[in-house]
Amino acid sequence: MNLNSLRYSLRQGVVSLRRNALLALVTTSMVAVSLAILGGFMLLSANVRQIVHTIESNVEIAVFADMEADVKALRTELNQAQGVREIVFVPRDEGLRELGRSLGDPELFHVFTERNNPLPDVFRVRVQAADEVSSVAEVIRKMRGVDTVDYGEELVAQLLGMTRWVSGLLVATSALLGLGAIFLVIAIIRLSVMARQEEIGVMKYLGASNGFIRLPFVLEGTVMGFFGAVLASLVLWLLYDALIAGLEGMALPLLLNPVTGLTQLGPVFGTMLALGTSVGGFGSLLAVRKYLHNR
Repeated sequence: MNLNSLRYSLRQGVVSLRRNALLALVTTSMVAVSLAILGGFMLLSANVRQIVHTIESNVEIAVFADMEADVKALRTELNQAQGVREIVFVPRDEGLRELGRSLGDPELFHVFTERNNPLPDVFRVRVQAADEVSSVAEVIRKMRGVDTVDYGEELVAQLLGMTRWVSGLLVATSALLGLGAIFLVIAIIRLSVMARQEEIGVMKYLGASNGFIRLPFVLEGTVMGFFGAVLASLVLWLLYDALIAGLEGMALPLLLNPVTGLTQLGPVFGTMLALGTSVGGFGSLLAVRKYLHNR
């Protein structure tokens, strides 16, 4: 196809969109609905993944030091342990005050001095990945000056099992919804092309080549897919922004903080735009090929 034919085909695609504006609007709206369903689940998945990550990142190993332990040496050894991300030191006197605050009176145990304080020094250790907790805890248990290590072994095992199950479910559901959206958009575009099969027949009868007939329809499908994705993204963005604004005034725990970062939201809307544009053009290509082969 030469340059003049290409320009003509593109111009015809634009003219056809104007001529069939109502059909294009209906098709674009249906594409937007199908992509909005997928995008809504992707936003839900992003927030669930953030909750799971927050839960995992807050898993701690409580390291209770011996009463006669060299705290500085133990801290240095903990910092050098592989897999350790963060260490918070709670001295004995601060631990006693925390215990008093938990019971409603910070000065409840003020009678205890440094010598007769029954609590040990404690290190709160956070690891780089939740599945490393048990291995890091085993390493810490063998360190000199460590009396007891506690990280809620059964609870962590249940947590890891739950997060793996949730992650697998999200991946499987996203894949199914993505395939469903692709097939639905293709079906919608094919219905749009089907409504104009007589136009294809006339062009074929007049001797137009397959490529000459195909290009305007592919352009139309691409444009309708793109604007359908833009419409779905805009609606989802407005709804999600309104939801975030409504949650800001509520006293929510840390786990329920919604995803707002561009690095997390960008892939969601970028995927919708890419999927709508590419599948719109591909759906038109498949539909036109069917009618070209039947003639």
